[in-house]
Amino acid sequence: MTDTSTLTTAAPTRSWHLTAEEIAFFDAHGYLVLRDRIPAPLLERLRAASDTWMAQGRALGPDHPDAGDYAWANRGGQKRMFRVDYLHNKGQSASLELLGSPAVLGIAESLAGENFVPTYESLVFKDAGDGAAIDWHQDAVHPRTHRIFNIDVYLDASRAGEGALRVAPGSHRAPVDVCQLREEYGWDAPGVIQVELNPGDVLVHDVMIVHGSEAVTGNRLRRTIYYEFRAAEQILSEGPWDAEWVDRRLRLVPLGLREHARQNPDAEAFDWRISPELAPAVSGDDDAELRIAHVVHSPGSYCSAGSVPFTP
Repeated sequence: MTDTSTLTTAAPTRSWHLTAEEIAFFDAHGYLVLRDRIPAPLLERLRAASDTWMAQGRALGPDHPDAGDYAWANRGGQKRMFRVDYLHNKGQSASLELLGSPAVLGIAESLAGENFVPTYESLVFKDAGDGAAIDWHQDAVHPRTHRIFNIDVYLDASRAGEGALRVAPGSHRAPVDVCQLREEYGWDAPGVIQVELNPGDVLVHDVMIVHGSEAVTGNRLRRTIYYEFRAAEQILSEGPWDAEWVDRRLRLVPLGLREHARQNPDAEAFDWRISPELAPAVSGDDDAELRIAHVVHSPGSYCSAGSVPFTP
């Protein structure tokens, strides 16, 4: 197993890149909080877009044949929606603007290198009055030859005592038996902290950090947009996807850069420096580029029947 803290990371060249100190903190603890990262106009567009995505899913309902991008769960005898996947093809350009923003891509390049690949995008939310628990888990377990991480954009405030995310700093270095953790400690394992965030703040978390949130009642709406990134070199070496899939996912980046420039003509643009051999050939058919199904996924560590144990 490789210690990712030894990986070479270029010094920040622009204001949106992470500093050496921020990268060192992330490598040591498995998470990083960046305050006021998302500009206010983009934050408002994302909040409006999320309202639309949630309304779209509710209009379809959990049993509609086209509802596959909307995740529902049984809560108190009724079905409640809690996640929207594949954001870019749902008629709201704010998701692409966010993807193409220096606020996001500066983090991606700082941690994954110039050949970063946007691998997942979703909106996860706790609806008002639906504060169900999210059990301890690790998103994906992998050999740790490269950093794999989520950039979590908070659209609403998250407070301790109101179901704020709990993380176990340092737990990202190896697979964890989350069932044992839950049985032994509940929500109060040694060293666990609650991360409080405001709208526009960003939490960057390693996909192997143990995290979750307890159930609450009478909660306010809390929405978070998650963008996962991986290095192309890591995917091509370890999977679970192939070179064609990487190429298709990389085509999202030029669309994001274009949308960010359209919405922010006077703002700093991100200088995408991908290796020439990986630079995608954009087809010009935006609709075809906006939803690239995953089919297979990296296994995580969950205390459920769907958990797949990791073998180094």
